[in-house]
Amino acid sequence: MPSGLRPPGRSPNLSALKESVRQLLDLDDETAVMIRQLDCTEPGCPPVETVVAVLPMAGEARRWTLHRPVDQITPADLRDLIQTEPEQAPEGA
Repeated sequence: MPSGLRPPGRSPNLSALKESVRQLLDLDDETAVMIRQLDCTEPGCPPVETVVAVLPMAGEARRWTLHRPVDQITPADLRDLIQTEPEQAPEGA
């Protein structure tokens, strides 16, 4: 891929959002932060959702879902979500 081009479907602010999650939760470098935009096919679900997952080397994973595309999510949205639902755990946990 030529330099300066981003992979298809990758939001230009994805790195900034990941860094926002790291700062909001005071995460170390060993903790993985994943942000993925998914098509939702379940009845009554918005057509697109963005999942934010925090996967520490030790301890429990945490996960949040926003019902909009990743390119419409701001660091302020993440702050509000994490402050409102600080202990949201993965489904099935």
